[in-house]
Amino acid sequence: MRADDERAYVEFVQGRVLALRRTTYHLCGDWHLAEDLVQSALLLLYRHWPRVVAASAPDAYVRQIVVNTVLEERRRWWWRRVRPMAEPPDRHVGSPAAGVEGRLDLRTALASLPARQRAVLVLRYWEGLDVAETAEALSCTTGTVKSQTSDAIAALRRLLPDYVSEGTDV
Repeated sequence: MRADDERAYVEFVQGRVLALRRTTYHLCGDWHLAEDLVQSALLLLYRHWPRVVAASAPDAYVRQIVVNTVLEERRRWWWRRVRPMAEPPDRHVGSPAAGVEGRLDLRTALASLPARQRAVLVLRYWEGLDVAETAEALSCTTGTVKSQTSDAIAALRRLLPDYVSEGTDV
């Protein structure tokens, strides 16, 4: 890679690495795994940097690399056998951490969803992408995004019947 391309790559990554880690964490639910997956995605990004620069929407291209990296990781044989899950901290009603309960329950419920449904919810509601952008990131149709979103929300409603999100009808 030429020196000016490498400089552009480094600047691009430095400006987006925190957001990529956050998105990856929401997709996989583990900070350590998220860091590893972001590193893998950044290696792919480096290899395909000329294509990224030529793309009309480099952020969407990078997001697609990250999502595909997470989904590929979840397809590996060991992921189906070993799924480490940290135990949530003990809840104490009335403590300052009591407001965290709903978020912990939501994260646990999200972790139980299939990978594509979780990815759709993270991209649509945490990242704020519209249906078309989510479909592009997941390399699927808008109809698939809509049906996966509907199925995922229905599953969350079954898993969290008493959960009420502040300010939304979800």
